[in-house]
Amino acid sequence: MSDERPAGVPETIATYLRLRGLPLSKAARRKRQRRGDPDGSQPFTKGRDPGTIGDAISALTTSSGWTPQLEREELALNWETIAGPESADHSHIETFAQGLVVVRCDSTARATQMRMMRAAFLTRILELYPEAGVKEIRFFGPDVPTWKHGFRRVQGRGPRDTYG
Repeated sequence: MSDERPAGVPETIATYLRLRGLPLSKAARRKRQRRGDPDGSQPFTKGRDPGTIGDAISALTTSSGWTPQLEREELALNWETIAGPESADHSHIETFAQGLVVVRCDSTARATQMRMMRAAFLTRILELYPEAGVKEIRFFGPDVPTWKHGFRRVQGRGPRDTYG
């Protein structure tokens, strides 16, 4: 007696009819059609494969406008590939501001040497990171001590009896 339903097992009429191979009523067929995807998408068709996480992150960063900031961060992290290992050991990127990259060097001699190679550095940056928005690069030596503190300063030569 395989045609009978076992007692105590709840089944809907639509499931019972489908398993028996009997046609559904018109109302049940309309309900099933409405429940599906309105575009009529089918499995294994074009566009149904899942994308990669990298594609999803790229789409998110592009739509949010984060691409230039991420390129600048990547530039700062990979400064050694642009400047070379020896120059990168004696310099670091200090700031980015409106297309200007400020690089701080360990010595004034190193800053002068890197200033002479400015065009090569800028070309390399534009090749590797075109979305970063870099237009100019400046090199500075180490910070030197100064007597100027605060917003208001007095004109003149400053204290002279301190060192001698």
